[in-house]
Amino acid sequence: MIRSTKALTVSSFLSMFFIGVGSTVIGAAARNIGLTPSQIGLLLAVQNVGFGLSVSTSGALSDSYQKPKILLVGAIVLSIAFALFYRWPSFVTNLIIMFFIGIGMGGFEGVTDAMLLDIHEEKESLFINVNHFFVTFGSLMIALYLLFLQMNWQKSMAQSSIAVACIAILFALSRLENRRGASEKMLDRIRSLKGERSVFILFIATACIVGCELGTQGIMTTFLMELRGFSQVTSKLGLIIFLSGVAIGRLLVGLFTKRHHLSGSILVLLALCTVLFSTLFFIDTNSKLGLTFTLIFLNGLTLSAVFPLILSLAGIMYKQMAGTVLGIIKMGIPFGGIFIPIILAMISRYYSFRLSLLVFPFFSFVSFIILLTNRNKFRSFNL
Repeated sequence: MIRSTKALTVSSFLSMFFIGVGSTVIGAAARNIGLTPSQIGLLLAVQNVGFGLSVSTSGALSDSYQKPKILLVGAIVLSIAFALFYRWPSFVTNLIIMFFIGIGMGGFEGVTDAMLLDIHEEKESLFINVNHFFVTFGSLMIALYLLFLQMNWQKSMAQSSIAVACIAILFALSRLENRRGASEKMLDRIRSLKGERSVFILFIATACIVGCELGTQGIMTTFLMELRGFSQVTSKLGLIIFLSGVAIGRLLVGLFTKRHHLSGSILVLLALCTVLFSTLFFIDTNSKLGLTFTLIFLNGLTLSAVFPLILSLAGIMYKQMAGTVLGIIKMGIPFGGIFIPIILAMISRYYSFRLSLLVFPFFSFVSFIILLTNRNKFRSFNL
């Protein structure tokens, strides 16, 4: 049996890499598959439903059961779903398969952070930031692999399926006793959190900031082409620069942020996000590539670490039921990933695309105000 902390950590990072692959492959391969915009929307919505159900359930179960075994189930589901995706032309069949891709991804997301909290005490923010760096890295790699190298997307899915199956073998051979195991039943733990306002606050902040991150990824090329006059190539380069900023930011902030500075670091980053989003989207840079790319990179850099730092803070605050709490907070991922883009689309449709971009500084500022006005609830936990 594998009990090595390094092996479990590497397995966690690889799992998160394939969350990035799963979340990006539809956007990257949609034209090759021949999907319409409405079909893309349905596939992503169903994926988010599966993800949301899985992330909350697996997170709660991780407080009572061995985390590698839960991750094993997620890896098996994701490997099979990757292998089957669009092997048949039926859209309904692939809609069901996409639901199970969301289930597998949610299993990884719901458990890996809680596992890292168990095996890396005193360095929570570093390892959780690096863990989420690999989500962005996976998104970046599949985008490059498919869009720029023009690789066969079905071949990439088969390769991903084999890789996830190998991760499943690692989890099958791993053993990790719960060091913070909760004695209560799962439903009792969830009920006990009903009066915890801090969990709700962190859930709302997560929904806002994740929605902004995913929304920015979705509209970046359109923004650069329609409002800044960029070409197809330079607009794609802008998206890659944004993703690179997110990846680098997660490494740097995780490396230098101390646990007693977590809430203060989150507030500073949210304030910077508000300013940088406003600057990028509403101050005309006269189509200057260098200045625009710098602003895009800085946006990714500041936005990147907010979500992982929120998870680190929540894990420290609720050590005895970290999996349950993180699972609830991570429900903000599909919630924000659906809700904010819908608002963006509605404003863009009925008013203007430029006006819809107010969504990003607005929700960054909302997150900042919510956490600022409740900062005293978090201070006592940061030691």
